[in-house]
Amino acid sequence: MPENRNRKHHQDRVAETLRLEIGTMIEGELSDPRIANCYVSEVVLNPGAKSARVYVAVDSGAKDIERAEKDTLAGLEAAKGHIRFELKERMGVRHVPDLAFFADRSGRFQARIDELMDRSRKRLKLAAQEKPVEAAEAKPQL
Repeated sequence: MPENRNRKHHQDRVAETLRLEIGTMIEGELSDPRIANCYVSEVVLNPGAKSARVYVAVDSGAKDIERAEKDTLAGLEAAKGHIRFELKERMGVRHVPDLAFFADRSGRFQARIDELMDRSRKRLKLAAQEKPVEAAEAKPQL
């Protein structure tokens, strides 16, 4: 079956537009105090474009990031109707997909992986530096 590239391109454009518009609303228009400093990292539309998953990444500068994520998602869920109304007005479309908000933790996971990899590299480097010294001491003198 041939691949329908036009449909995929259209969905990608709609997802990108949704990401930009929702991000703009979060930055300046939503005044809910529960919504922390965050940004929309990705919007994924389902194949029929009836619903969309909106991934929101909370700024890591928050003291209790778990609580900030939970409060931010609750604030966005409460403002979902307003967001959909504004998207309909701005995009000029008949149907705006149902929105579901999710926390995007990939940045934190990546930072943790980088930290662990750096530790491992340091350990290997120290072990490599110690081996030549031990090998030199272990060689018998003739």
